[in-house]
Amino acid sequence: MPGENLTRDEARERAALLSVDGYDVSLDLRSAVGDDAGEGPRTFRSVTTIRFRCAEPGAASFADLIAPAVTALSLNGKDLDPGAVFDGTRIQLEDLAAENELIVDAQAAYSRTGEGMHRFVDPEDGEVYLYTQYEPADSRRVFANFEQPDLKAPFRAEVKAPEGWTVWSNGVGELTDGVWKFAETKPISTYITAFAAGPYHYVTDSYSRTFDDGTTLEIPLGAMCRKGLAPYFDADDVFLITKQGLDFFHEHFDYPYPFGKYDQAFVPEYNLGAMENPGLVTFREEYIFRGKVTQASYSGRANTILHEMAHMWFGDLVTMEWWDDLWLKESFADFMGVFANVGATRFTDAWISFANRRKAWAYRADQLPSTHPITADIRDLQDAKLNFDGITYAKGASVLKQLVAYVGQDAFLEGARRYFKRSAYGNTRLGDLLSVLEETSGRDMASWSRSWLQTAGVNSLTPQVVLDVEGGRIAELTVLQEAAESHPELRPHRVVIGLYRMEDGRLVRYERAEVDVDGPRTVVVELAGADAPELVLVNDEDLTYAKTRFDAVSLATLRDHLGALTDPMARALCWSALWNMTRDALLLAPDFIDLVMRFGRRETDIGVLQMLHAWANSALVNYSPPWWRETGAKLLAHIALRDLRDAEPGSEQQLAWARFYASAASAPEELALLHALLDGTEKVEGLVVDQELRWAFLEPLTAHGAADEALVAAELARDDTASGKRHQVRCLAARPSAAVKAQAWAQVVESDALSNALVEATIAGFAQPSQRELLAPYTEKYFAAIERVWSERSIQIGVDVVRGLFPAFPAAEDAQATLDATDAWLTSHEGAAPALRRLVLESRDDLARALRAQAADDEGRGSGSYQG
Repeated sequence: MPGENLTRDEARERAALLSVDGYDVSLDLRSAVGDDAGEGPRTFRSVTTIRFRCAEPGAASFADLIAPAVTALSLNGKDLDPGAVFDGTRIQLEDLAAENELIVDAQAAYSRTGEGMHRFVDPEDGEVYLYTQYEPADSRRVFANFEQPDLKAPFRAEVKAPEGWTVWSNGVGELTDGVWKFAETKPISTYITAFAAGPYHYVTDSYSRTFDDGTTLEIPLGAMCRKGLAPYFDADDVFLITKQGLDFFHEHFDYPYPFGKYDQAFVPEYNLGAMENPGLVTFREEYIFRGKVTQASYSGRANTILHEMAHMWFGDLVTMEWWDDLWLKESFADFMGVFANVGATRFTDAWISFANRRKAWAYRADQLPSTHPITADIRDLQDAKLNFDGITYAKGASVLKQLVAYVGQDAFLEGARRYFKRSAYGNTRLGDLLSVLEETSGRDMASWSRSWLQTAGVNSLTPQVVLDVEGGRIAELTVLQEAAESHPELRPHRVVIGLYRMEDGRLVRYERAEVDVDGPRTVVVELAGADAPELVLVNDEDLTYAKTRFDAVSLATLRDHLGALTDPMARALCWSALWNMTRDALLLAPDFIDLVMRFGRRETDIGVLQMLHAWANSALVNYSPPWWRETGAKLLAHIALRDLRDAEPGSEQQLAWARFYASAASAPEELALLHALLDGTEKVEGLVVDQELRWAFLEPLTAHGAADEALVAAELARDDTASGKRHQVRCLAARPSAAVKAQAWAQVVESDALSNALVEATIAGFAQPSQRELLAPYTEKYFAAIERVWSERSIQIGVDVVRGLFPAFPAAEDAQATLDATDAWLTSHEGAAPALRRLVLESRDDLARALRAQAADDEGRGSGSYQG
């Protein structure tokens, strides 16, 4: 892995020296099918011609290629010895001319890790499917290039494929004399070039828009998936969201979609949610739902479709120079995805899911020791890989929402329009965007940027209420702003302060003030004289990015009346604030679980309800003291079953409670009910136990020793598909057996035979919170193995192993020893790869936070009182 790295300094030096005029790439993918008799990895032929200029004739540089072998090389007509100039990752180029042509004939490897040209064999029918995934720097696994975002060039490709296959790339393709030939693209970065090939199920549609000048834009639309998923593929809904998004972005961006066609490929064993390759967007196939899901899943898919579509402008048309400014595309796409979802589709409540779910990701990331400014310091590609995180995405999007409140929506969108027109097909830095926003808004963007983009950490906002002598009105309402000692920046916040009180059994807002909070103490003069509130909600409507706290009266009101809060956004914000307090050891985990038990059933937003279920499980597993976990598990299973039976038959709430019950079940009678629901001897009116729900019921049965390998095998026989195989692997690794754990560990750590998806499934099954004693022996093994794994495996697999196998669930008696072992490894491995150390530091911080929360509960054992 280290030999594959590229530093920012190397990229800058190369960008100053070279400019690329075009790529011609020829791939022969016929080797994807049939037996592979050779030794080593299965390979395909990749021939690349690069035309480029050099600002200093006679200078030296290098091209990028990760491949098992190079057959032939020539530079400006002169043959080069591959053995002399190619080291497995780079091709050294000496004595460059002003204009150059490099031809590389290589044998590139098919991937099983989701990086480069991924090859998947469908266990259901034996069909082979290919697709590419490159970001940040894996196109060099498919063809030779200059792998950095600011060396853009037109890209032209041709592909030979097995008979009967279809091939897609960024441009429109046509099969001519057995070769797929693709139209040349506009100048794009290498990491967004793309291919998909195989017997995909493909559906077409079209989009048309007539502009004010009378011209018409026609965009061919396509959507594809494996043949085995075709019966479940609701392409009509995908196309509906696509067309709504194209309408929305054309209306707001005033720049026609620039990349011709718009294909969307739902592909197997995908490491990400999706990728914005222009003309060929790729998605994980789990967005095709094999069973019943809630509207939150459909909203999430729509959000992803629109996020990737926003990238066509933010990221593909205009691209950051280097990964320092990754936020220039990801933060904007995350914001615009929700903005478009609310403004163009049926999912008008998408900002609620963003406030509740997406920002939770940001709040966690921003409190880790690895937190960083939104504009990060990215030294190399390994840094870049790890910065696709909650700060770059969700915090960045939250800050942009704050920016819209700060400068106004019209000024923000006009700034975006000017940004596209000035920088089309080019590369930009932070200052390029800030300058246009300053033009359109008249605001001081440099000051805003310093506070919000160039400093790390999250602020907390707490209301302080002083009433008049009669106690009936507000004499003074103050907002206190705090920051962590490690990141002491206090920021300007545009917020809405909401005052709530009980009226006819409902908790409703009766006063609202939109104000600027700045500095440690802000007096909200607009609310002086208002009736005394029972709840003060700082950051009502979720305009800013900050952790919300409560005064004592407000917290008491929520303990008694949270379910009576009528506004779904306000309710979601209160739940989010309470969860942050739980993670910060200001609210006991059993108290949070008690709130979910009493008020979860009254939650009307299905996405919020599902998030509450996830948080309740986490509160039990991570933040509750060991002595209370068994009690807590029984309580969660009890209320899950109660609310499953009470939910409207066939409703999505019923489905959510069924899945929650499966996750909470652990006692023999609870597991017996799961068995009965599986075999049909027990039924819940309206609940359809489809194949995905069957697997959800089976995993806890295997994890608690209530289902054996034979039962798992029988389930796989019912569902002998790629999805079924992943579920089977996870269930098998979840069994409570020392031999099972040893086998799973060996398959992931000592072997690279498993694909990325099966590595992920094995790790998920291995790490069971209910099996702390079984996992204890692997703490020492983990720290002995991770540096070797990081050096030998791809970045993606390295991240999965280091993050997924960290001993996050120590037994109570081993908790401090696990923390000490982590500290010992960090102390003795100061020279380890920074990205590896970051992953270990993050996991250590999560464990330390969990232990602090558990200790806080031990200090107040049995009190049930708020610890603040």
